[in-house]
Amino acid sequence: MIIGLRPLDGVLSANYWNTRSESLKGIFFGNHFAGGENSIQRPFYFLRKFKIVPFWKCLNALSFAGMRALTTDNSPKMISYEKIFENNAEWIAKKKATDAEFFEKLAIDQNPDYLYIGCSDSRVTAEEMMGAKPGEVFVHRNIGNLVVSIDVNVMSVINYAVNYLQVKHIIVCGHYNCGGVKAAMTQEDMGILNPWLRNIRDVFRIHKEELHAITDSKKQFDRLVELNVREQCINVIKTAAVQKQFIHTGYPIVHGWVMDIKSGRLIDLQIDFEKELKGIQEIYRLI
Repeated sequence: MIIGLRPLDGVLSANYWNTRSESLKGIFFGNHFAGGENSIQRPFYFLRKFKIVPFWKCLNALSFAGMRALTTDNSPKMISYEKIFENNAEWIAKKKATDAEFFEKLAIDQNPDYLYIGCSDSRVTAEEMMGAKPGEVFVHRNIGNLVVSIDVNVMSVINYAVNYLQVKHIIVCGHYNCGGVKAAMTQEDMGILNPWLRNIRDVFRIHKEELHAITDSKKQFDRLVELNVREQCINVIKTAAVQKQFIHTGYPIVHGWVMDIKSGRLIDLQIDFEKELKGIQEIYRLI
């Protein structure tokens, strides 16, 4: 029987595990199967013979069957693979019931006004929480909703959205209780995640005086989420594509949002786009 586990704080939340399967010499030491408050984006660890070792060093100890066995009694029931296609058929029927030519129109082209850059967290879905329809939002997601200048993926998305789709608004949306931000606040080696999380740690470094002045750990966590969104908005503004397009057309406008998972509410951080643009031009002006 596999036990429930807490996130990467090293605390077990259930009794000792018992299995004779050679394919399960270790057990997951992460929050995916614990229903923990942090997201799956944190690295997995194994406890093997009471020694914590990184997940990627234990891959040979797992079989596919073993992976499927790693569940807990209180885990939320997930949608089955087969059910996804049933839901898709129902969705198609509903769309055609209201507009028989819905998909024919959708296939012609896309012309969204919004580029949404958000976190990969499975609980935060852009179109659903915005009430947007297919074709209205161009979406990019990654761990921690980061905009990194050397990340070809996000830079390609921004350039395509600005230069070809000519979006009017770019939204960077974070969320409270973000696993990526929480991991960045943890002082330990995260392996392959280290260079990615360093971008969030840099945000902490830039704002360390404000953050260290917050004695409540939860409020400090929430504030880092907000500051990270702000810094990623500035990173968007630094790009040549955004600067050029804004001078020529007055768009896009960059916005910073935070989604409160506990309430579902979107919070506008009121980023003053033109003020921020002027503030960075001394160093980052590219045109």
